Amino acid sequence: MLFAAGFGTRMRELTRDKPKPMIEVAGRPLIAHALELVREAGPARIAANLHYKPEPLKALLEPEKVLLSHETPDILDTGGGLRQALPLLGDSPVFTMNTDAIWKGPNPLQMAQDAWDPKRMDALLVCVPLNRAVGRTGGGDFSADAEGRIRRGGDLVYGGVQILKTEGLHQVEDRVFSLNLLWNQMAADGRLFALEYPGRWCDVGHPEGIILAEDLIAADDV
Repeated sequence: MLFAAGFGTRMRELTRDKPKPMIEVAGRPLIAHALELVREAGPARIAANLHYKPEPLKALLEPEKVLLSHETPDILDTGGGLRQALPLLGDSPVFTMNTDAIWKGPNPLQMAQDAWDPKRMDALLVCVPLNRAVGRTGGGDFSADAEGRIRRGGDLVYGGVQILKTEGLHQVEDRVFSLNLLWNQMAADGRLFALEYPGRWCDVGHPEGIILAEDLIAADDV
């Protein structure tokens, strides 16, 4: 599931006439960078949610055989958006991926797939240490114990890639809700895990991130 429905308000003028995933980094739309990683991981089917200025995303994704989940009239947030797309995705578990980041190093989806243990895990989040999160300001999102179980607060930044069991989505009564609701319950049950990413990562959620991401792509080292 590629999350592509957001408004991109932090991008200011850059998203006045196009959605954030269509902003170019190193000559390609952000969502094309994400889709390349997804293709390498080889999931059985790929879906994306659309809401804000969907036409250019539709034109790019339909020829790529990406299944589209149109969120209208309201945007549904990550949890509501994923739940609406479940008929397109098939059985749990699923990958989800944000489309506003650049990864430099091993494929994070393949890493997550290799580390996934459904007997212990309800979700596995690929996280980046603060010192490898390019352009990140402020603290991290999580910390992890020796076995990888995570709790809120710490120096690990959620990179926007995860494997998630989706059964809990059907227990939420709200139509619009965040996946944080599921994470909180999984963490309380000891079944929310982090996988530390060994490469570098750049958030492209703001205009300054474009230059940082292009520098990261051009760099020789990981």
